[in-house]
Amino acid sequence: MSLLPAAAQVAESTPQTTTSSPDAIKQREQELEAARAQQKSAAELQQKLRADVAAIGQDRSKLNAQLIGIAAQVRGIETRIGDAEARLRPLDTREQQIRGSLDSRHAEIVEVLAALQRAGRRAPPALLVRPEDALQSLRTAMLLGSVVPELRARAEQLAGDLTELVALRKTIASERDRLAADRDKLGDDQIRLAALVDERQRKQSTIEKDIEAEGARAVALSRQVDSLQGLIAKMEQDLKSAAKAAATASLQGAPATLNGKPNVGALKDPARLSPAIAFASAKGLFALPVNGVKIREFGGSNGSGGVEKGISLATRAGAQVTTPCDGWVVYAGPFRSYGQLLILNAGGGYHVLIAGMERISVNIGQFVLTGEPVATMGTTSQVASILATNASQPVLYIEFRKDGTPIDPGPWWAASEGEKVRG
Repeated sequence: MSLLPAAAQVAESTPQTTTSSPDAIKQREQELEAARAQQKSAAELQQKLRADVAAIGQDRSKLNAQLIGIAAQVRGIETRIGDAEARLRPLDTREQQIRGSLDSRHAEIVEVLAALQRAGRRAPPALLVRPEDALQSLRTAMLLGSVVPELRARAEQLAGDLTELVALRKTIASERDRLAADRDKLGDDQIRLAALVDERQRKQSTIEKDIEAEGARAVALSRQVDSLQGLIAKMEQDLKSAAKAAATASLQGAPATLNGKPNVGALKDPARLSPAIAFASAKGLFALPVNGVKIREFGGSNGSGGVEKGISLATRAGAQVTTPCDGWVVYAGPFRSYGQLLILNAGGGYHVLIAGMERISVNIGQFVLTGEPVATMGTTSQVASILATNASQPVLYIEFRKDGTPIDPGPWWAASEGEKVRG
């Protein structure tokens, strides 16, 4: 909204000289100093990360604990950022509405402010750019009785609009400050998480010398099958690392329970090498693999005459993907129309399929823990069936299978944050 009178607006529109003003020079110096400080902070963070990773050494348990902890922090910040953005949208809309209303009543506002000037023999608040200043002038004039009766209603309405606008500006500024702080924290945590993931995979590559060859062979084998069930069977039969993972899963048996209930406490052991909880008994305990909004349900129409075999979540660009359960990776790579696909053997004949990521950060044969970071979303949808719906956001597809048949994953998801299992 502009409260400047015509003369002042004309003066404002006069072309400025190209010579840099002292203020402009000072601003550039401040920006340069801020950039230097940011570079220094990034260098200090990298140095600390190297020290932290070195301190972990060969302690797999400590590395896993840090991976899961930082991944949880990243997802928590992602949630806060999403919530803040959702709160800001209606605030921004309302601010635009009020500004539009004030702009459309510019002539009336000028008349009211001019009347205040005549009545109060004071500088017209029309010369004040900030709505806070105009509001203060209005309030002062009304308290002093300077507003004539016929203008009071109009002045009060203007004061009401300005009051709401001022309050909105403060709320929006506060929200944006929190949002900026969360984005900075997210950036730092993502850098730390990336360093830990790299260290995890470096350790994995020292154990499995032929990881790259196995990955290439897996992709080659995937081209020989057309269905997800065929892919699972092919991997667990023909690929050495996947076959070893599947054999280990079948030999483990169901984890022990406490009084017939899953031992959730076993999830606190970051050194475990097999599932802490039997998949079948973990209903109501799993967290969704990514923060997002559900756009497709199991059993619903898939838009092409069939039914959905899993669920789809619209996510933020670059969102962190974590495992909902313990399991062995039996496939990690591109497959048909699914984009990047990750398949976990969770034991007991259960498989978890997660697709639509831009990048997968685990390898075939690797055992991963509940809540461990395994992939990152891109900026657009990678799944062909979702692309057909013109989804503007990246979309994650999740499917549960029992003995090769897709099952409804609904019973496994936790109803509330407090019920989710944590690694």
